[in-house]
Amino acid sequence: MDGWRKCSCVGVASAILLLSAILFCGCETKSKAQARAQAAYLAGQNAALRQQQAQKQDPGVTVIGPVENPDVPWVEGLTLAQAIATAKYLGQHDPKEIIITRQGESAKLAPKMLLNGADVPLEPGDVITIHE
Repeated sequence: MDGWRKCSCVGVASAILLLSAILFCGCETKSKAQARAQAAYLAGQNAALRQQQAQKQDPGVTVIGPVENPDVPWVEGLTLAQAIATAKYLGQHDPKEIIITRQGESAKLAPKMLLNGADVPLEPGDVITIHE
């Protein structure tokens, strides 16, 4: 029995020394590796979010409706007709109604206005809604 105790004590002491060596030698546990990976993932997500927010600081015009490109970059002098053309209208028919929303206020426009050559200047952040 005494021999068993000596062996088990040596075994426990060896295990403690081995565990200490692993922890202090820079080896990494699975949970620490997962935590590091998750932190790196979150850092990447935050960087992408910051980039999106930086782009939003220079807002363009958003076109809602049957269009290929809903986000139209802002350029000085942008008009409604230019924004719809840039967004690439995909509707099967001419629009029945166009709504421009600016700073929470909405204005309805008759699409025939555009077809007759009249145009509306836009501002950064405007939202255009096209109903077919």
